[in-house]
Amino acid sequence: MPALPKPANRREGLRRETLALILATAERIFAEHGFKGATMQAIADEARLPKANLHYYFPTKQDLYRQVVERIFNIWLDAAESFDTTASPQEALTTYIRKKMEISRSHPYGSKVWANEVIHGAPIIHDYLETTLTEWTETRIKVIERWMDEGLIDRINPRHLLYMIWATTQHYADFSHQIVTLNDSKEMNDQQWADATECVTRIILAGIGAKRGG
Repeated sequence: MPALPKPANRREGLRRETLALILATAERIFAEHGFKGATMQAIADEARLPKANLHYYFPTKQDLYRQVVERIFNIWLDAAESFDTTASPQEALTTYIRKKMEISRSHPYGSKVWANEVIHGAPIIHDYLETTLTEWTETRIKVIERWMDEGLIDRINPRHLLYMIWATTQHYADFSHQIVTLNDSKEMNDQQWADATECVTRIILAGIGAKRGG
């Protein structure tokens, strides 16, 4: 008979499960009601947890909100690792776009929270935009400029390339209701997501003079 896990391990597992539940629930509540409209009580009720449990992990609603925002941003950061590890712009951008599309499918509420926050002037995370996002963007711009200097892609404005990728991929999350409506009121299936990802990737690569597999 296998040995039972140590109590500390069980407690750690429960802590992680509870934290994941809180963040997933908060992500959806913030997406649907915004920061002002959401309440810690509503999040606790939806997660079926005592409100005290939420405050144990997050003393204030703002603490929880920032964690939700940072969570989706960190997921996006991970998706952009291809800029650091792949020399070819075709491979790097194809990987980045594919991952961003996957994130829009798996984390639509997180994307909506980010979009709503920025639309309202980023009152809670403006410092995050000025530091982390700005620094990240500048490093990617340097990579894109290197590609242009090496003649691997056409001369374009790197910022607008990034903005276009963000806008296009996140559209599938932020405007999911519109997409469902135009898809005969049905969620996109696996093949449709694959087709959309291929289409977005092909158009962007063609627009900057890069070729798939080149």
